[in-house]
Amino acid sequence: MIFEFERDFAGSLRCIPMIARQKLDIVGIKMTLRQWSRLSRAERGLLVEGPCATDGEQAGYRMLVEDLIAARADEPVRFLPPQPLDDWREANLMPEAVTIQAKADGVAAPTPAQWAGLTPLERFALIKLARSKHENENFVPALKEFGILQGEG
Repeated sequence: MIFEFERDFAGSLRCIPMIARQKLDIVGIKMTLRQWSRLSRAERGLLVEGPCATDGEQAGYRMLVEDLIAARADEPVRFLPPQPLDDWREANLMPEAVTIQAKADGVAAPTPAQWAGLTPLERFALIKLARSKHENENFVPALKEFGILQGEG
């Protein structure tokens, strides 16, 4: 699933789409754009489409990513620090970063009901966009795509 707001840069799989970023976060691997760009289009597609829900699927996905980086990139696998809580899994608690980014963009933040109504991947995307230093220009388009902002801009 490639979101509309990322289609121009992730639809071609030149950049890492949110669904692959989410899976990489789940398995605790930080993949650089340089490493991603070394993969074939088919390999990138595997990372987008590959299952990563159960413990077994996550173990297989982690192994696949480690093997691909080892085979294609000339740099080591970088692991993320363990995260005790994945904010995007929390339907009842919106991270402050989302509210701060909405305020910075001059738009209303999602209400608690709207936040709870988002899919985990949509919540993940908003959190990533709110915390990003270089991609937050897609924050408002994502809010619109997810039905949070209607008829604005």
